[in-house]
Amino acid sequence: MSDDRPFVIRDSPIHGKGAFAIRYIPPGVRLIEYAGARLTPAEAEARYPDDAGGTHHTFLFAIDDDVVIDAGVDGNDARWINHSCAPNCDAVVEDGRIWIESIDHIVAGEELAYDYAYVLAERHTPAAKRRYPCHCGAASCRGTILAKKRG
Repeated sequence: MSDDRPFVIRDSPIHGKGAFAIRYIPPGVRLIEYAGARLTPAEAEARYPDDAGGTHHTFLFAIDDDVVIDAGVDGNDARWINHSCAPNCDAVVEDGRIWIESIDHIVAGEELAYDYAYVLAERHTPAAKRRYPCHCGAASCRGTILAKKRG
């Protein structure tokens, strides 16, 4: 099944590992489900407490207010798709599942990425932004994986 996937996992200049296209991918292709253990937000917080002094890194993805996917447990290669401020993919929630889909023309060798738009309830201070850095290198890079605060 994974043999027909249009991407492979290898070292990434953005962060750690990444997913890279091995052939052209047109917009609108459902690439992979973001799989892993299903947790409540309280279970996720207990498993990965936020360290205010360090950088934030987990494979958690909230589906809604009740379910968080932990791709670090029973996850798949979707967990290696990195964040970008100029994404070529998007995360789509459908029927309680998360799918990564292409939203742009992706050429062979290009890294797949979506905007994590991580929601942080606290104020986006410089210190908070440093805990959630972005290294995507896009001209439009906002320097953080945090979602833009709504005015």
